[in-house]
Amino acid sequence: MADIALRQVRAVIAVCEEGSFTRAAERENATQSGISQHVATVERTLGVKLFERSARGIVPTPAGLRYYKSCVEAVGRLENANEEARSLAGLVTGRLRIGLMPTFTRAVLAPTIDDFVPRHPDVKLHVFEGYSGVLTDLVLADELDFAVVPAFEGRVGLKSRLLVRDREMLLSGKKRGLKPLAPVRLADCAPLKIVVPGPDNIRRRNLETYFQTHGVEIAAMLEMDAMIGTLEFVARSDWVTVLPGLISVNDIGKGDLVVNPIIDPPLYADFVLIQPTRRTLSMAARLFLERFEAEVASIHAVWAAALASKASGQRGHSIRARAGHSPQAGSSARVTLKAKAASNGRKRR
Repeated sequence: MADIALRQVRAVIAVCEEGSFTRAAERENATQSGISQHVATVERTLGVKLFERSARGIVPTPAGLRYYKSCVEAVGRLENANEEARSLAGLVTGRLRIGLMPTFTRAVLAPTIDDFVPRHPDVKLHVFEGYSGVLTDLVLADELDFAVVPAFEGRVGLKSRLLVRDREMLLSGKKRGLKPLAPVRLADCAPLKIVVPGPDNIRRRNLETYFQTHGVEIAAMLEMDAMIGTLEFVARSDWVTVLPGLISVNDIGKGDLVVNPIIDPPLYADFVLIQPTRRTLSMAARLFLERFEAEVASIHAVWAAALASKASGQRGHSIRARAGHSPQAGSSARVTLKAKAASNGRKRR
């Protein structure tokens, strides 16, 4: 059997992920006819049809999809071998393009970069901030090496792994009158005037599901895909928003925003690392993620300590309140002791 060239394998991968010979050609910097010829050559060599035309465009046959998965694994192993060879030479260089949501750029990113950049000065780092839909499209287009987005059902051309599970918090301004860090049940705070991300945002769907499932009454809803604007507006109004703890850690005990953990039940957000299926993470990317995950763990530790301290303070206040609730009991005890002392004195005399 004739050998199948790597460029022909890449053509098959591109057509399967793009669903179009035209887009595959654009991605591979080739002509449409060239991509078609590569695919046809592979089909002749294998003796099996890999793609069919449909109303959805070019779709892989069952054999084509299975072949695609094997090709992606093979190309990934090849790129991983290249990265391992570079790492053995002690080289951490090249371009690193990262996509992050505002959830991570407000508190996690700065300390991560502050540590990473001095250690790896030969890495050309570019960080792009955006919401999940935009970041996903950029990763698929191979314009980002990886991105961190809310967990979703997945798409052809992407591979993912769970990176972070974070607790959601209610954020409000001082006009709402909530006590900082006091656990809140959203149904008890209703009706809410709440700021939410746009309908294309995965977190929006998760929030609406939570509201409907747990009877949270919404008086008004404002869509904002602008994080700084959301925080500023909430701080000066009686509107609220729900955001992950990672973004609000710097608001603990200071500023104009009041942060409260959501309970009964708590609400969590899962975030995944996505990257092109056909790519392997570079050594620079792996080192960045190692520092990034360490910073996330550090912030989670800050939150755990803050919530534990708040709970301990509430227990202490409750105990003091119960002790002070019956002043007559203490008075009675003192009277009894005095009486006993007087009686003992009489007996000695």
